[in-house]
Amino acid sequence: MKIESVEVFQIDLEPNVVRSDAIQSFTKQETVFVRVRADNGAEGLGYTYTIGTGGRAIMALIRQDLIPQLLGEHPLMVEGIWKKLWFSTHATVVGAITSLALCAIDTALWDLRCKLLGQPLYMLAGGAKREIPLYDTEGGWLHVPIGDVIADALESREKGLRGVKVKVGKPTLSEDLRRLEAVREAIGDEMELMVDANQGFTVSEAIRRTKAFEDINLAWMEEPLPAEDLGGHIRLSSVTSTPIAVGESLYAVSHFREYLQREACSIVQVDVGRIGGITPWLKTAHLAESFNMSVCPHYLMELHLPLCCAVPNSQWLEHIPQLSAISTPIRIEGGIAYPSEEPGLGIQWDLQKMESLKQTL
Repeated sequence: MKIESVEVFQIDLEPNVVRSDAIQSFTKQETVFVRVRADNGAEGLGYTYTIGTGGRAIMALIRQDLIPQLLGEHPLMVEGIWKKLWFSTHATVVGAITSLALCAIDTALWDLRCKLLGQPLYMLAGGAKREIPLYDTEGGWLHVPIGDVIADALESREKGLRGVKVKVGKPTLSEDLRRLEAVREAIGDEMELMVDANQGFTVSEAIRRTKAFEDINLAWMEEPLPAEDLGGHIRLSSVTSTPIAVGESLYAVSHFREYLQREACSIVQVDVGRIGGITPWLKTAHLAESFNMSVCPHYLMELHLPLCCAVPNSQWLEHIPQLSAISTPIRIEGGIAYPSEEPGLGIQWDLQKMESLKQTL
């Protein structure tokens, strides 16, 4: 068996709500797809994403540099193919564009692998559990008035979701504190409250605000500092009782190893797109397990659902739908998400709708 053809295309998806945080706005999801076809007719469909820029660069890298290396390879040699592509792009790793490009190919290969072997992704990748609890992100964006944040949090609670996330990074500590105290009072102590600073603070401000938030009993403080500031994360983690979560802006397993070894975080938020695919995502999750740390992945809810169920140390799935225009919603009951039992990634694509939206550029 060998890979006979590879197609790459892009579909732009608008956010379901207006999204803003301490440093940026989410304008659109550039969704880059890769379809891999084997010579026996079997196909795998994978994807990656950006939050508004870089999609064309990812497509160009895939089309010009990566596809020629895929043709003729055995489609079940997923680990070998990933390593081959990683080293062939060594001059541009570690970095976002290359990792995102590798993800589109790797997820397509895993989809094909699962279909060839007749197994759903969550089983073939580990089979640790059959469900994962959800927390909601969509109502806590930084621009949203506090009354609306509270209303959304209460609605999430009514739906059975076990937690909500609120963005922080207002101009003053007092503004952030008032918002968080109001949300905590509204939802009570039984529902988890997460916060996300989106790398917006300096070390001193991150320490000051995180310490000020401690009485609110947060589940975690997410991305308090720029991801490259390992030393700052070490300092912050050593002086607060609030768990520090990082990972969406780390692009290699070795980066996570440094954070874990240096005790710079306590929750791992590895993103399958930004780490380079399912193959390195699983390595990172198992690395976190060896440090007795939980995995709560960032974004890509539909793809992270089976991955969370593949590993034993997953704790939360982020509820932030983005594929509703081109796929069937995942199964959610009482705040719990359940992976598909169908062979493949577990995403039911609307191929006709996708065909009408795709850009080959």
